[in-house]
Amino acid sequence: MSTVKVEVQMLSKNLIKAVEQLSQEDLEQFVSQVIVLQAQRKATSLPKNEAELLIKINQGIPSDTQKVYDELIVKREAETLTVEEHQHLLLLTEQVEKVQAQRIQYLAELASIRGVSLPTLMDDLGIEMPQYV
Repeated sequence: MSTVKVEVQMLSKNLIKAVEQLSQEDLEQFVSQVIVLQAQRKATSLPKNEAELLIKINQGIPSDTQKVYDELIVKREAETLTVEEHQHLLLLTEQVEKVQAQRIQYLAELASIRGVSLPTLMDDLGIEMPQYV
């Protein structure tokens, strides 16, 4: 994890400057943690079942898995994958697809509870459909 020097009291613009210093991997982990924090705060004013679903929806793929997956995708596109890397990519692709499918299931359940369509809920939450490579 990167170390960032920060002041004790900080304006949000200074926090952004501090966050800009993070590596891509640390930034992704930080964003994930902020999303979970946001869901937890919203959860205090939501019914318990909705709060639990929001927390599950915002968990996502672990950053280390995402990093390896992205690296293997780049190698696949460059046609430099070894046989072992190709097998690893296939396993990671299956894991990523399972996580994404579970997330869609949680989203559909939350949409049903709220009585809205899945696209409407995703739009309300600022969630885009995953792009498949």
